Formats: sequence, C-alpha cells, structure tokens
Amino acid sequence: MRTREPAGTLTAPELPAPRGRLSQAVLEALTADRPPGPRDLLLAHTTDDPYGEDLQLALYVLYELHYRGFAAVADDMEWSPLLAPLRAAMEQRFLRALHTDVPGRTPDEAFADLLVESADHGSSVPYHLEHDGDARQVREYAALRSLYHLKEADPHAWVIPRLRGRAKAGMVAIEYDEFGAGRAENVHARLFADLMADLGLDTVYGRYVEHAPAPMLADVNLMTLFGLRRDLRGALVGHFGCVEVTSSPASRRLAAAMRRTDAGPAAVRFYTEHVEADAVHEQVVRHEVVGGLLADEPGLAADVAFGADTTVFLADRLAAHLLAAWRADRSALRRPL
Repeated sequence: MRTREPAGTLTAPELPAPRGRLSQAVLEALTADRPPGPRDLLLAHTTDDPYGEDLQLALYVLYELHYRGFAAVADDMEWSPLLAPLRAAMEQRFLRALHTDVPGRTPDEAFADLLVESADHGSSVPYHLEHDGDARQVREYAALRSLYHLKEADPHAWVIPRLRGRAKAGMVAIEYDEFGAGRAENVHARLFADLMADLGLDTVYGRYVEHAPAPMLADVNLMTLFGLRRDLRGALVGHFGCVEVTSSPASRRLAAAMRRTDAGPAAVRFYTEHVEADAVHEQVVRHEVVGGLLADEPGLAADVAFGADTTVFLADRLAAHLLAAWRADRSALRRPL
C-alpha cells in the first residue's frame, strides 16, 4: 500500500519502539506522566556503544524534536531541561568515538580524496545498484535514504546565520536550489517523495525509522548534530561540502540504477536533477562556502576537515552494512519491507 501525504500537511510521525535501556528511558521521558529524573537518564546512558542501535535511536528521537516532532510528544519538549543533559552526554560520546576513529587532516587533504572517484568500486553502493542491484535493493535503499532526503537541506540551513560574506552567500545560493528555487513542486524533499511513490513506498515523513539500522541513524544524526551546534559550524560546512562534492557522480550511477530496474520517471528525475545541480554546487561549496569560511575563520580548518572525513567514515560504515546484506541475498533493513 502506497501512502502520499496531502500537500500542505505536516504530519508528525509516531514514536519508534525502543532498542535498549537508553532509548527506553528517552521514550519514557517524552511520554510518561512521571518521567525519570536526569540522574536516571544519565545512568541509562553510561555503557552504550556510540555507534549502536540504542544510543543512535535515542539521539535520533531527541533530534527529531527539532524537525516535526512526534504525534505523542508535546512541542515544548524540544528544549526540555530534563533531556538537555542527556543529549549533551550522548553527543559527547558520539563525538569522542568519531575523533578516535577519524584521523585529523587539513581541508585540502580531505577534499582532495573526494574529488577523485575511487577505481575500486567494491565498497560503492551506487556502483552496486547501477550494475548488480535488483528492484528490492533499490526499494530498501530508498526507504533508508528517506530519513535524510525527506528533510534534505534542512539541517544545513541552520548554519546560515553563523556565516557571513562569501560563505553565507554561497550557502544561500545552494540552499535556494535545494528548496526548489521558489517552486514548491521542485523542493528536493518533494522530488524524493515522488521517487518513493514510483517505487511503491510510503511517503509519510518518518515512516521507515523502524526499518533503519544503526549505521543509517548515525549517518542522519551526524548532520543534525553539526547543524544544531554553533561550535560545530566548521564541521557542518565540511559535511555539506562532502555531500555536494560527492553527489554528482553518485547520482549519475543511481539514475542509471533507476532506469535499469524500471523504477519510474520520478525516481530517475530525482537523481538526474542532482547530477546537473550538484556539479555546479560542488564548485560553489569548495570555493565560496568552504573557502569563504576559512578566509574569515582560519582556525576552523580542522573542524571543516573533521566534518568531511566523518561524513565519509559513517557513509562507509553504512555501505559496508548494506553490501554485506545484499551480497548474502538478505534484507539490509531491521525489518523487511
């Protein structure tokens, strides 16, 4: 059954089921008449895997309060003083793990790797879908990517008031395209919903959270973490730069995958749109957004590189998860479609 949100509606999704003690505590804090106290919440957090299902779901739920929220949660929980210490503790655990696993580099080093597509395609999801993927794998990929694409560009917009000059102008120019250049039907999130409809997927926002494994949640959480925190504005710019630089070649492969599997015209259109647009965006983001930010604040160079490199690191973890499942002829989702 395919569901399409009526135009103009903002449907708040249902809360997902917990995946451990930490996410259970967060869900109870959001919904219980007598929620657990801050000490209990922090105790629930102390031993969690920073990349694991429990912590990443708990962080995802707290971050979604800044987007559309949840049907069963009051809007004023977005900045609840009860939850703020727990979110900060989870963020620090996540960031410490990333700083441990991702070596420090310069922006030039980070972006030099991104500008050249690897000749080894064994770890590339777009290459796999282009050449070997089937319709089931294409649908699974789209369901997972909906966690990102149905709010595409939203977390990046949070950095705009934290930039100035060339960086701000370049960022706004790219975001203008991402949000449809003034036409609601061309907003990229809307185009992805059209892609999902072509694939027979439910287009309701947040529909596939329960299907998403931890590597997908971590991938989405990273951009929200960077977007919400002013102290990580350099990392957000690095993340944004990484996304734009790598998007065009990946989108070319994914458009081919959509054609080969007869995914439908809207599915093809979403990726062909990104091939052309992001080829232009790649130049603007490197020279104006990244270049402008570092001209104004050279001390953020390490953060910019960290944002780009952590984006690649988590994308590689997600790719390894997807490809291992598909090559073993099993679903990559926590629950099959």
